[in-house]
Amino acid sequence: MRRENQSSVSEFLLLGLPIRPEQQGVFFALFLGMYLTTVLGNLLIVLLIRLDSRLHTPMYFFLSHLAFTDVSFSSVTVPKMLMNMQTQHLSIPYVGCISQMYFFLLFVCLENFLLSVMAYDRYVAICQPLHYTTVMREEMCTLLVAGSWLFSCAHALLHTLLLSHLSFCADNTISHFFCDLTALLKLTCSDTSLNELVIFTEGGVFAFLTFCAILGSYIRIGATILRVPSIKRICKALSTCGSHLLVVFLYYGTLAMIYFIPSSNNSKVKDIIASVMYTVVTPMLNPFIYSLRNRDMRLALGILYRRKTCLQ
Repeated sequence: MRRENQSSVSEFLLLGLPIRPEQQGVFFALFLGMYLTTVLGNLLIVLLIRLDSRLHTPMYFFLSHLAFTDVSFSSVTVPKMLMNMQTQHLSIPYVGCISQMYFFLLFVCLENFLLSVMAYDRYVAICQPLHYTTVMREEMCTLLVAGSWLFSCAHALLHTLLLSHLSFCADNTISHFFCDLTALLKLTCSDTSLNELVIFTEGGVFAFLTFCAILGSYIRIGATILRVPSIKRICKALSTCGSHLLVVFLYYGTLAMIYFIPSSNNSKVKDIIASVMYTVVTPMLNPFIYSLRNRDMRLALGILYRRKTCLQ
């Protein structure tokens, strides 16, 4: 494909966050600290699961992939945002913008699939405990993760290819801190009816199926617990599913802020705040949620710390 025939725009301008110039330094330090916490925290989860043989279970296998996804998800947008805040160089090349959009869509979709896979894993563990090792065998776990990656890549590639055939004319200013698909569609001077149709059909089906998988899994878990209710079973279920439920609430709660809360005069500000929540805040909180609420992770972290102390 020859890009010069498709677009007269060689770069876009990312306006970034609506922050006053005198506050740029404070917010730069804040977001840099949050990004470093995200990267170090999630990589620590991957390292702990890799090193501790007791964590070589399906639940932690999926958690390691979720942690890697969170690092990648945040790294797609935050470094460019920090660089723009520090240098005030707001431009991003056409190819760079399209690439950023592709990886953003990929990791958003992958996060959805992994959360639904983790919900299914908890369903099998609680509702079918005798068949857990048979159902969630290593081959099945690998297939679920590989399928999540495959569908996510296909989802992102489809929207990227459709966007690449559109023409961008005079306006190249994006009122966001990253190249969001909906923001780019507003700038094009081509017909976007096909793009919008695919977003509402293909994107809607993916989002609906993953959300229904999570909701259905927890409905079955709740029904199983209430069939023979006891404080011990409820506490065990909460300890098993509490971390995942909290992450799901944070992730889908911020998405709901964007798509289901009625727009107002400050809708752009609302969208940016919600985007910061699920691209910066949620990936940063996930390591704390899974480590502080999880006894196995705390134990593995303690063992790793003692090993380091002994080596020193």
